[in-house]
Amino acid sequence: MDDPYRIRLPAYEGPLDLLLELIRKQQIDIYDIPIARITRQYLDTIQAMQELDIKLAGEFLLMAATLIHIKSRMLLPADPLQSESEQDDPRAELVHRLLEHEKFKNAAQMLHQKQVLERASWTLPGVRDFQETPVEPEQKASSFDLIICLHRIQERQRAARSLEIEQEEVTIGKVLRDLKNIFEDSRGDVPVDRLFARYRSRKALVVVFVALLEMSYLQAIVLVQKQRFGDIVARRKDKFAEVMGDLEQWTGRIELAVADKPS
Repeated sequence: MDDPYRIRLPAYEGPLDLLLELIRKQQIDIYDIPIARITRQYLDTIQAMQELDIKLAGEFLLMAATLIHIKSRMLLPADPLQSESEQDDPRAELVHRLLEHEKFKNAAQMLHQKQVLERASWTLPGVRDFQETPVEPEQKASSFDLIICLHRIQERQRAARSLEIEQEEVTIGKVLRDLKNIFEDSRGDVPVDRLFARYRSRKALVVVFVALLEMSYLQAIVLVQKQRFGDIVARRKDKFAEVMGDLEQWTGRIELAVADKPS
């Protein structure tokens, strides 16, 4: 029997964000993008999203087609009648779009940080956050990183799956209670792999995935990576108890994000 659960996220990064993340995390020169490698990584990510039944916007698939088209153009031999300076780089338009997107994204982040600092300068609620900032360099994990992490767990489970089939009885409420208890009992970082590995059914994995995104969005936790493409860890924040206080309300939030019927 097919599992009818399909993830519907209210908002998530677009294809340009995914490309920028792949490029910046690998410290690739944006003016000399290795199209073959980036295309493969991009396709792997959207395949993981499709396997998780995340409802993809058409722009993700359009970007995939664009990358494949650029890759095919770069495989063609150069026009012998044109000089090297006259030949157009098939990547040029994509590079221009990425730079423009990054420019506006950075401007939006700068305005947001300015607003946060202005609010903090009146009430000083953020001083503790600055004091508790770890010394070692870290970077926040995105929803794409979380998707890849979940996909890796699923691949590992498929490889280790035995012939014995067990029916895992799980409800959204039970998964949320488990997550809350784990974070309350933990005094430090919680590996996200550990959270996913507790479950085998697709329904439970989807609930954990959406719950972690919601908890991160509401600042109950922060998802970070110690290094580029490293393991993701979840860290409880001061607002955790306040945000996670009403689990019944949380169950409703997750049910809205996880459709019970395919579209």
